[in-house]
Amino acid sequence: MDPTDALARGFAEYRARRWRQAAEFLEAADRESPLPPEQFEILANLRSLLSPVQGAPAVWEEAHRQFLARGDVARAATAAYWAGMHWHNLGAEAQTAGWHARARRILDEAGLDCPARGYLMIATALEAVMRRDVEGALRWFRQAAEVGRRFGDRDLVTLARHGEARALLATGQTEAGASVADEVMVSVTSDELSPNVVGVVYCSLLQGLHEVHDVRRAREWTAAMERWCETQPEVTPYRGECLLHRAAVMRMGGEWELALRESIQAAARLAGPPPHPAIGSAFYLEGEVFRLTGRFAQAEEAYARASAMGHPAQPGRSLLRLAQGRIEDAQRAIRRVLGEALDPSSRAQVLPAFIEVMLAAEDADAARAACEELEQIAEAMRSEYLGGAAAQARGELFLANGEPRPALVALRKAAAVWQELGVAHSAAQVRLLLGLACRELDDLDTASLEIDGARRAFAALDARPDLERLEQLTAPARAGDRPAGLTGREVELLALVASGRTNRQIAAELFISEKTVARHVSNIFAKLGVSSRAGATAYAFKHQLV
Repeated sequence: MDPTDALARGFAEYRARRWRQAAEFLEAADRESPLPPEQFEILANLRSLLSPVQGAPAVWEEAHRQFLARGDVARAATAAYWAGMHWHNLGAEAQTAGWHARARRILDEAGLDCPARGYLMIATALEAVMRRDVEGALRWFRQAAEVGRRFGDRDLVTLARHGEARALLATGQTEAGASVADEVMVSVTSDELSPNVVGVVYCSLLQGLHEVHDVRRAREWTAAMERWCETQPEVTPYRGECLLHRAAVMRMGGEWELALRESIQAAARLAGPPPHPAIGSAFYLEGEVFRLTGRFAQAEEAYARASAMGHPAQPGRSLLRLAQGRIEDAQRAIRRVLGEALDPSSRAQVLPAFIEVMLAAEDADAARAACEELEQIAEAMRSEYLGGAAAQARGELFLANGEPRPALVALRKAAAVWQELGVAHSAAQVRLLLGLACRELDDLDTASLEIDGARRAFAALDARPDLERLEQLTAPARAGDRPAGLTGREVELLALVASGRTNRQIAAELFISEKTVARHVSNIFAKLGVSSRAGATAYAFKHQLV
């Protein structure tokens, strides 16, 4: 084929986003007559887009050598930057450092001031992030953006601004970070950038939004990324991560089996060799779906695979232990995990599970302190999702303390958040709690409405452990075999009181605090309408509870 014709057809295919055909024509033209550096740069981007995740570094390494051979040191340095970044994505930090050092060296030797300097500032900013010097990273990202503006390099400006958004989100400046992220995403969706940069920015910002629990933005931008991927069927490097973000949104919305299918596909695309670091997230998500649907053995295996790939198996594994009835194991693990979480965002990931475990273990003091911390983080981060989680936890605490009226206020607030955000499982959990609170207030009609609604929602989700718990909490009340509205735990304590045990002895026998025992005893007295242990004992013997 005539090189001029091949070049023209290659760029026509490129404009039509038919990447594979564009690459084939440009490669044919390059074989006949080496492309000038600015055209070869487009070919290098195409090869990177069409390569599997694990093959992208080699593409940019070859591009670096080609640019040097064509006498373009600036583009050779940019290619070295991209080679290093792809090694970084694969967790190979020595390779990353080596390629970025080479890029700096050749620029210094040539004495060049060019966009590549800005790209390397981004690499320096990422090194600062890894040292937890987020303020330093912000300065480097902003300097890189200035270099991009000076040279009119939209890709560089967008990459730098996206880094600034991630750094702001990481420091708890969620409103400022989200504002920058929105601006960056507008650029990403308006065909202003090279497709390679689009994929990088989509994946990274979505991860940042998930980390700060910005459910609304994560869902909106995941849909945008999905549309972009559909228009780029040949783009390989970001397909696995796109599937993973999509699976996370599906899981939040209650489409658990679809989320499982997407996460399995994502893991297959990220498997390597060498495996992409994000594969651990795919395995963890699988574990979450298996746990929520009662497939505990499969959940155990998925969490183990996530851990083997460097992704924490917590807090999911602690909640699995709780669902298995291994409360003490869950307690020990979740205490350790929370103790290791240092920044507010990391602690927010763990606190809801911590509260759930502590309530099950009847450690009300620990649950209350964790709830207060979660409320503070939610307010500081201005997170609707964390606010809903904190309201739900507060409602559960009130309910456990025998205070159904304030529990209803908190739970109604949580219900509104979950409905607004479309968080199906949490919405069903809150309906059950609302039903229990109404039952405590003898509003049996509303209680029945809420509990039946929760039952249908759990059934639709196939949330078998939640269905079993619902039946345990509600069936005895319908059958009337627990007098005076006593819970199963209260019947157990009443029997121990009637046997003559002191609060301290009961606490030791049930592995709970004396304060928790005293609270239960006070609730029992109120429900039975008695004022002393003798009155409670008489009631227990009369109703054959001993």
